[in-house]
Formats: sequence, C-alpha cells, structure tokens
Amino acid sequence: MTLDRQQIVTEAIALLDADGLDGVTLRKLAARLGVRQPTLYWHLPNKAALITAIADAILEQHFPEMAPPEPGQRWQDWLIGLAERLRRALLAHPDGARVISISQLSLRMAAISELAFSTLVSCGVSLRQARLIVLTVEHFTVGHVLEEQAPRPDVDAAPGFDMAAFTQTYPTVVAAITEYFQHDHTVDDLFRDCLNVIIEGATTSSRRPDGPPSTPITPGPP
Repeated sequence: MTLDRQQIVTEAIALLDADGLDGVTLRKLAARLGVRQPTLYWHLPNKAALITAIADAILEQHFPEMAPPEPGQRWQDWLIGLAERLRRALLAHPDGARVISISQLSLRMAAISELAFSTLVSCGVSLRQARLIVLTVEHFTVGHVLEEQAPRPDVDAAPGFDMAAFTQTYPTVVAAITEYFQHDHTVDDLFRDCLNVIIEGATTSSRRPDGPPSTPITPGPP
C-alpha cells in the first residue's frame, strides 16, 4: 500500500490511545501499518520527529482554528479559556501532557503561543510581561495535566497508612483540601481557580506603581 505521513501519525495516535506513550515505538507502529520499520524513516526520521508530529496532531484536533478575544472580552478571561482548551486537548489522550512536554518545536504549540503573546501585547501588556504570563500559564497547564494523568498507586502501595495521624500532623493541609471540595468543587474548578490566581496576580503586578525594581528574572527558552 502507499503510505503517507498522515496515515503514520493517525496510527501512532491510535497506538498512544491503546498503550500510552511508552508503548509508542517505531517497531510497533510499523507492525500495525504492515510495513518494515525503515519505511517509516522516509516520512519521519526518528522517534523525536514522530512525537512532535503526534503533538501537532493532538493540538490540531482541538485547535482547528483560533481567534483573539471577542470585542469587549477581557484578555484575562480569553487566556483562561485558551488554557482550558489546551487542558482538554491533553486530557483527550493518555499521556497527552507527556507528549506535549517532550515534543520538539511543535508548530501548533508555537501558533498558540504566538496568538497569546500578540493578543496580550495588543491589549497593552508589555512584551516581556506577556511572555512571562503566557509561559507560566502554559507550563502550569501542562504540569497540571501531567499530575492528572500520572498513574495512581493502589491501596497496597502505602501499607499501614494512618489517616488520623496524618490529619493530626498536617491539619491545615487536610482542612484546606476538605474545605475546597466540600462545596461541590471539582478538579475543573480547581484548575480554573488556580489560573485565576496566576493571571490576576500577574495583572496586578504589571499595574504596580513605580518603585524599586523587582529582582530580574531571566526567562528560559520559549
């Protein structure tokens, strides 16, 4: 059969959904496609290229089009919506956050960042502050989903765990968790509330009156 890059990526995502990221190997992928492994190299030179192609495909499924804020919409609310959309994209596939975090120069992720940067700048945020806000939101989103998708230990993984003793030793931790979720809040609510803290805090700091300069922050690569 004639094999193209799109077929390879589609089958790779199916393999990801079936076996998780650790199960996505060129050997398994070639077997599913009914070809010899070297055939794949005509389209994707190595596994790193395959992972990046998977990342782009996952994001394109949930970001077929993107638009700046609607007239009158606050950029803060728009950015939260963008992050929620990114989270849904990552949660749609096992290890979706791992795929994005290790992909190399995902063009779709770059397009999301470009739109976010330019949107904030057009709303009067300095380029430096926009970069810090957007990267913090993106890194938080990927990290949040990494934790959500991490395998949970079974009940036998912590033999002899004493919840009463834990509560007595760490009462504020337990109280904070209990208080938040007793009001029918969900993990979705927690994600949005955390984003609000990040974005509104950044908005406040960017409006801080003139004063002594803060400690310089040297941002990493985008």
